[in-house]
Order: sequence, then structure tokens, then C-alpha cells
Amino acid sequence: MNAVGASTGWQPPGPGGAHGNQNSFTPGQAVEPTSTVELSIRCRDLADMDVFSKSDPFCVLYMKDSKSGQWLCLDKTETIDNTLEPHFEKKFVLQYKFEERQVLRFDVYDSDGNSNNLEDHDFIGSMECSLGEVVAHQGKGLTRHLLGSGKSARNKEQSITITSEELISNKEFLSLNISAKSLDAKDWWGWGSSDPFLTISKAGEYGQWTVVHRTEVLKRNLNPDWQPFTLSITSLCNADHQRTLKFSVDDWNLNGTHSHIGEFTTNVAELVEGGLKTSRGSAQIFPLISQKKKSKKGDKYRNSGFLHVNYCILELQPTFLDYISNGTELSFTVAIDFTASNGNPQDPRSLHYNDPTGAPNQYITAIKAVGEIIQDYDSDKMFPALGFGARIPPDGKVSHEFFLNLTGDPYCSGVDGILAAYHQSLHNVQLYGPTNFAPVINHVAKFARAYQQDPSNYFVLLIITDGVITDLDATKNAVIHASGLPLSIIIVGVGSEDFSAMDELDSDDSLLTNNGRTAQRDIVQFVEMQKFISGSGSHYVTWNKDLLAREVLFEIPEQLVGYMKAKKFKPIGKRPARPTQTNSQLPYNPSAQSPPPGYAPSVPGAPPPYS
Repeated sequence: MNAVGASTGWQPPGPGGAHGNQNSFTPGQAVEPTSTVELSIRCRDLADMDVFSKSDPFCVLYMKDSKSGQWLCLDKTETIDNTLEPHFEKKFVLQYKFEERQVLRFDVYDSDGNSNNLEDHDFIGSMECSLGEVVAHQGKGLTRHLLGSGKSARNKEQSITITSEELISNKEFLSLNISAKSLDAKDWWGWGSSDPFLTISKAGEYGQWTVVHRTEVLKRNLNPDWQPFTLSITSLCNADHQRTLKFSVDDWNLNGTHSHIGEFTTNVAELVEGGLKTSRGSAQIFPLISQKKKSKKGDKYRNSGFLHVNYCILELQPTFLDYISNGTELSFTVAIDFTASNGNPQDPRSLHYNDPTGAPNQYITAIKAVGEIIQDYDSDKMFPALGFGARIPPDGKVSHEFFLNLTGDPYCSGVDGILAAYHQSLHNVQLYGPTNFAPVINHVAKFARAYQQDPSNYFVLLIITDGVITDLDATKNAVIHASGLPLSIIIVGVGSEDFSAMDELDSDDSLLTNNGRTAQRDIVQFVEMQKFISGSGSHYVTWNKDLLAREVLFEIPEQLVGYMKAKKFKPIGKRPARPTQTNSQLPYNPSAQSPPPGYAPSVPGAPPPYS
């Protein structure tokens, strides 16, 4: 990653560099007309669901599956405390398909704690519309009534506004370090102070402002120094460096009615130009102006403090595709749950039921559905496959990390090889327990650790389980220890058990913490198969492959890019192919420059082979 103006070895592919058009003209081929749109959400006059304070709203987005008619949850916003008129910072990014009616539903809730179960929160209201309706209103925004129920049904005034903007492809990111000096004191108790936070908003074409970023609140501080942050130019100004931005500083109040301190407007071009003129030891200084105080005091008013942009650096950040197309390999490992909580394989109710008619059980369905997606991202399609939680031959010893094919070589050729190994284990092991995730996570982490200084490999562990986890504390520790490695973990839940522990591991809102330790980054993605699959039997099982693919792989690109950025790795460039090795010598990736330890007990730190 390089600052603008500096020399660079890696350059983004395609004409125009960072602004190259991804929708290139390719004669003789068919391309579905689509565009990427960003949806911004704000609400007005929400029902107040709390007795002693205002509601703490968040919004959940659903899309209706055109085939099954099911509502599929896509994403949710952050929670904003104590407000009936939230302007959510979180944006929803969707692919708008011109020739398809994409029906959306926006549900607004009042948060009642940290539960991932929506039933534990108070429902405020819902609105349905098509993505086409939202796009047609563009910058004006589509405003509709939020239909409530129960207590909120009496509120006929509450509304939601959805604003769309077509995104322009851009690989630029703006890194900022911002502080403020001599802010006005808004809280006079305790000698007079303020609890300031900074909000950055972008101007819309119809005079409205859309929130892009909010900093943390710094309590009792008139000279705050906020944490550095990085914003994509796409989200900040949609690649328009002249687009007006508003920097606003407010004093936080518990009741949600924040006191305005001051603001100013600028744009990316001005910030970057000022950043080039100033050194790291100086800052761009902007006076914060309160129009309300200015109108009262007239010429006597000077400002309400100063905002210091201590550094502002515009950089090109490689994308997931840049890394993959320039030599970074995705190395997948599959781990399958063979614990007794799945049920006896001879029982038709078992998730591992071995149907004599050949109809797939839920594990086979999951392996096919997910495997057919992820194999496209693995160059050699040789998958290490593990099992856990079973008693294995020859002596019936319980194992939490055995090779699925019950040999000394974990590699399976493609999805068919995984299924063959799965049947091999199903006929030769005894389902037992307990359900421990930590061993398979630590197993793959040992190999990922060999690539901490080498961007040629990024590891993805796929765990398929029925959800009854017994070593949650050890698993949290394993995830936290692995969070600094080139590793992502996808957990696919089959059946209808309680998956609340999985939601706890998939820490989208905040980094996973346990026993005083915090993960360096979020590396877990949880997907519940039941939401995407319906029917049973070989001719009746169906799944929405497109939405499942989106859900399964949704966080992988961001996690890979985030890891590479933290390690300051650039795309490595193409390497000549190496001769294929025999399975007994095969590392996780045959094209790796420095292969990780093989599966041999003579290698220090390597897991033992199956015996």
C-alpha cells in the first residue's frame, strides 16, 4: 500500500488504475446488467419503547427469495442509543439487477441488550419495498410509514427513508488522525467540560447530509485526540474528491439529545492537498463554528474550538481480487462433526442418517452446497478433510482431529473426494463426543502460522456442525490466538439446534474477548444452513446457491484484505507453476514458495498422522 505520489511496485490492473471500469465490454459474451448501490437509512418519529429513556434503534435488512418466497436476512445496522430519529452510519451495499424485482424488508427494533435473537428486542416497525423503487428515488430518498405492532402500532407518524447511490469502483482509502483543541464546555457540572465525538457526513444532491463515520466519545475532554481511522473513498465521497464533507463535533448526552459544539465543511481534495503541504509534525487546523452562537453573538463570536487534522494520507489499497489474481492461494480445510448429538446414523431423524435410498442427509447437503462454492477458489481442489468427536478404529479411542478418510493422508480430491471420505468415516467410526472445536482450529492454525511472513497462502477452515458446542471457552481462546494468522473460519450449522454460541463467536459488532484477551480481528463467519435449504431427499433438496454463496463467503474478502493490510503485504505477482507433488508430500498448497510443515510426526509442531 502506497501513499499517493510515491513510487509503487504493484499497480491496480486495468485501464485507469484505481478508477478502471470493471464492467468491461466483451464482445461475444452475455453479461447481466447490474450495478452496485449503497443504501443509507434514517428514521423519524419512532415509537418510544422504553419507559425511562428513548428507544435504542437498529435496522435489519431482508430480501425475499424469488423462488421460495422466504425472507433472507442480509445485514443489520449499528444500534444508536436514546434517539427516535436515527441516522445510521452503517450502509447496505447490494447488487441492483435491472431485470429482476428485488423485494426488500426493513425491520426496526429497539435494542434491549446484547442478544443476537431478535425476539429479545422490542419490534418498532417494518416497511417493504422493491430495490427498484428505492433506486428510482435516488438522492431524494424513498420515505414510507413504518408499520408497527403492539405498543408501536399506535404510532402513525413513524417513518423510514432509504436513500440510494450507485457506487463507483475505487481502490483509494483515506487515513486520518484527528484531534481538537479548546472546545466549548457544554457540561457545567464538574468544573465545566464536554464529552465530544466527531461525525463526518457527505453532502447529497438534494441538500441532505448522510453520515459516513462517527468516532468514539471521549468523556470530559476539551482537547480530545480520537483514535486514527481509515475510510474508503467510495464510502466517503463516491470517488468525487470535490464532494462537500461536513465535520461536526458534538457533546454526547445520555438522553440522546446531543449538544452541538461546532462544524466546518471541506472536501477530500482540500484535505489531501493540505496533508501534502504539512509534515507529520504539524497539522491542518480548521475553526469549529456554531451557527447558533454566531447568530447570537455576531462579530464578538470567533469559534467554538479548533479541529486538527494531524495527518491525512490518500492510499491505494489492493482488493481481494488483486491478491487472488496475483498469486495468493486460498487453502481450504473441511472439518465435520461426528458427535452423538447428531443422532444415530441408522435413525431417519439423525443429521448423519445413512439413507439406503441414497437421499442425502443434512451433512451431505451442506458439503455439496458449500463445497461446490468454495472449490472454485482452491487451485488444486485437494482438500484436507478432518473429523472430530468420534471414537475411531482400531481401538475406539476418542479423537477430536482425525483424518476423514481414516488414512495417513488428509487430502481429498474435490467435493466427491470429501463425500467419499465422509462415507468412509460414517461406516467406520462411532459417533461420540464431546463437541470440541478448539483442536481442529489449533490444527489448521499450526499450518497458517508458517505463512505469517508470506502472503502466498491464506487459510480457510470450514466447520460443519450441529451446533451443540461444549468447549466454548477453549474455542474462544483458539480463535483469539489465531486472529493474527492468515486464517478465516466458516462455521456452517446444520439442523435446528441452539446456535447462540456460534453467534457469540461471529463477533461482527465487536471483537471477540475472553479471559482478558481480545482478538486482533474478526475471523469467524457463521452460516445457518436451515435458512437457505428446504425439502429432503435427493430430488427435493433445494438451496439458493447465490444467496448461500454470498453468506458463506461474505466476510472472507474483507478478512483477507484486512490481514494483508495489517501485515503491509502487497499482491505478490504471478509465479511459475511447480510440479505436482505426491499426496504423501503435499503441503497445503503445492505452489507455495516455502511449504508449511507436512503431516509427519518428525516435523516439530505438526499434528500427528492418523494411526
